[in-house]
Amino acid sequence: MNRVGGWLLCCVGPVAGSVACSPGPDAAPVDDLRVAIESRMAQTGAEYGIAYRDPGTGVELLINPDEEFHAASMMKVPVMVRLYRMAEAGSLDLDDPIEVRNEFRSIFDGSVYSLDLEEDSDSTLYAAAGTSIPTRDLIDLMITRSSNLATNVLIELADPDSIAAMLELFGAAGMKVLRGVEDIPAYRNGLNNTTTARGLLELYDAMGSGRAAGPEATGEMLDILLRQAFNDAIPAGLPDDVPVAHKTGWITAVDHDGGLVYPAGERPYVLVVLTSGVEDETVTRQAAAEVSRLVWEWRKANRTSPSD
Repeated sequence: MNRVGGWLLCCVGPVAGSVACSPGPDAAPVDDLRVAIESRMAQTGAEYGIAYRDPGTGVELLINPDEEFHAASMMKVPVMVRLYRMAEAGSLDLDDPIEVRNEFRSIFDGSVYSLDLEEDSDSTLYAAAGTSIPTRDLIDLMITRSSNLATNVLIELADPDSIAAMLELFGAAGMKVLRGVEDIPAYRNGLNNTTTARGLLELYDAMGSGRAAGPEATGEMLDILLRQAFNDAIPAGLPDDVPVAHKTGWITAVDHDGGLVYPAGERPYVLVVLTSGVEDETVTRQAAAEVSRLVWEWRKANRTSPSD
């Protein structure tokens, strides 16, 4: 377990309630932060959902928290959490190899489909088709490189029904994981993975507070998220030395980022930025970076005492 993961697990405790703004005794009102974020996001022309929670002060800011978005690759985080919880329960060994295959069945009509490596953010796994790879290595590729092929191999193991029950347990029922990636018949018939900003907030909060899994599993999952390869949204708005355990997700006109931000010597806070309706990813990623910067600077200006 690395330093960040180890420090986090020493800070397990209750988090503020889910009201739109719940400042603790040392927290400043967040109205000015809300106005700044709404003004910046209005410039994009996108539909958006924002969720921010700081367990150290009890401050929470939600903007369009229950608006539903196509989840894109954000659905890969609950798949990872489910698999680690299975390993903790003894029903899965993460070191066991799984056969990598590129043939899947649609949840809509059972038709067979395959993934195109040209449409995958990680093409390396396709050369391994027909061989077997340890489960934990596939999880790593699914998160750090957002491998679609690894995701489709793993989601059958995780089981969407079991993922749904887990998300409800965390208060993250705003997320729905129904299927693997590129299931076109299902997509055309409205069977899609979806998320809300609130749903992702609760999932990351469960991880950050140590409620999602035990200490060892939580540390390993956070280590994977900290090695995310795509860092041009939330991390881009922060100082270079600030770790972010996060996951991005994008498809045409959908662009998301969300995770845990680790200020030095403090408890991590959760930030989620979801957008849709804008095809130019440069626009939405610059906006997400700016929202991240606004939150960081607001915290610096308004935090009057260190967290526990």
